[in-house]
Amino acid sequence: MDILSGLTLAAPAGVNAYIPLLAVALAERFGWIHLFEPYDVLGAWWAIALIAVLLIVEVVADKVPGVDHVNDVIQTVVRPAAGGLLAVSASGHGSVSPVVLLVAGVLIAGGVHAVKATARPVVNVSTAGAGAPVASTLEDIGAVIVTVLALLVPVIAAIVIITIIVLAIVMIRRRRRRHAAARGA
Repeated sequence: MDILSGLTLAAPAGVNAYIPLLAVALAERFGWIHLFEPYDVLGAWWAIALIAVLLIVEVVADKVPGVDHVNDVIQTVVRPAAGGLLAVSASGHGSVSPVVLLVAGVLIAGGVHAVKATARPVVNVSTAGAGAPVASTLEDIGAVIVTVLALLVPVIAAIVIITIIVLAIVMIRRRRRRHAAARGA
């Protein structure tokens, strides 16, 4: 893995920590990538099994309105930590400080998580909860796509991530303007 892969893996970790963790764990296990110690432990069968169980819990919890909010609160620590782990695990013995990569991964995953955690209650309220499973499924699909791109073509993953972030910011600003206009009317 390289540094760009690690940093781009941090973004889907902000949506669902266990999708990129499981992908990296399986890639390490099957020899598609090589992680240096101590990160190579992700490729152990017990770690893969644990991540898979946590992924199932996350996927189910995130589809239920209300439970998804509680899950997002819990994941406020887990997702940035996973992003940091994924970013630093790519460094190997590279020239970039592992501390810098760790902080960058935490900030990237934390930022993506903040957008997700902010947007989800809006989706739940505006759709009376019916939008939670749809939004969650789309988030999971997006996380899988970005994870695969981060492992195979990290430059394209970076472009996709930047595009998604810009679109999210535009949507949030538009929504705030509509609310402000509605209050003023």
